[in-house]
Amino acid sequence: MATEDIEISGTGEPATTAEASVRSYPVAPGVRLNVRSGPGTHYRIVRVLPEGTTVPIYCQRPGDTVTGPYGTTNIWDCIANAQYVSDAYVNTGSDGYVAPRCS
Repeated sequence: MATEDIEISGTGEPATTAEASVRSYPVAPGVRLNVRSGPGTHYRIVRVLPEGTTVPIYCQRPGDTVTGPYGTTNIWDCIANAQYVSDAYVNTGSDGYVAPRCS
């Protein structure tokens, strides 16, 4: 099966056609969200998302438990290669997983 290279929203990194169908979700209103290098608050901050951002969720994995505007959860969303945000700050409309588990 052939894949087509596209850019992952603003990262400059290529993605495959399968990844192009990944859904995006809004970050909680009024929040500047820390993006971390792994699924937990002890991982380093790699960037900060501005208010009003929408993020793609490529996969999800368990990590540190965080409480935010959308509840308390240990689910972390992978929004780019080695970049994670707590699902407690992303409005997925679900308390559970909405994307495949990260491998």
